Amino acid sequence: MARQSRYPGKFRSLSVKGILRKVTLYLLFTFLASSIGLCVLLRWMPAPTSAFMVYRHIEDLMDDGSFKAIEYSWVGAKKISPYASSAVIAAEDQRFFQHSGFDLHSIQSSIDVYMDGGRLRGASTISQQVAKNLFLTPSKSFIRKGMEVWFTLLIESLWSKERILLVYLNIAEYGDHLFGIEAASQHYFGIHANQLSRSQAALLAATLPNPMLLRAARPSNYLLKRQQWILRQMQNQ
Repeated sequence: MARQSRYPGKFRSLSVKGILRKVTLYLLFTFLASSIGLCVLLRWMPAPTSAFMVYRHIEDLMDDGSFKAIEYSWVGAKKISPYASSAVIAAEDQRFFQHSGFDLHSIQSSIDVYMDGGRLRGASTISQQVAKNLFLTPSKSFIRKGMEVWFTLLIESLWSKERILLVYLNIAEYGDHLFGIEAASQHYFGIHANQLSRSQAALLAATLPNPMLLRAARPSNYLLKRQQWILRQMQNQ
């Protein structure tokens, strides 16, 4: 008779651990390789959609099983008013061209305000918002935050600042199922993105923190005040 192993359970445990380790390493390598490859492609090609757009469709299906079309049209940099870029930088990330994806000054300032008893405010840069909107979902968790950091580092390493800004303008959410500066310009003003005035660009940028609440079609007093603040910041650029 064949001699039985004195430690069958131990060997079986080691074997399972080895398999799990290999599977984990394979999944990690696949994620890293695919994310890098995707970012390399999107360095030149237009983004056909974004994770946020897909998420909106999933929300619709979960709510009532319906499908609602998304207004989205990619346009190149030459077809966007320079006021649009100036406005979103003034509104969202005034140190955009100085930082490398993470505005440590704003992060520290936000922490200081919170430690002094104030409300913890966001300090996400345009680069971080591109990483989140393009590749991730609105859900909040440490894992998702870690992935946001990874994708932010990737796009800051592989893309130019001009490319990051162009992608941001094209995939930012400006209203219900409304994405991108071209679709927003046509929806709210009946013009193309390259025809936006300073005032119009500032109004669209003013809605970006919460386009569902801050509506460009029916601007509240708060939104109009924010628009004026953005216009003043644009003069300082």
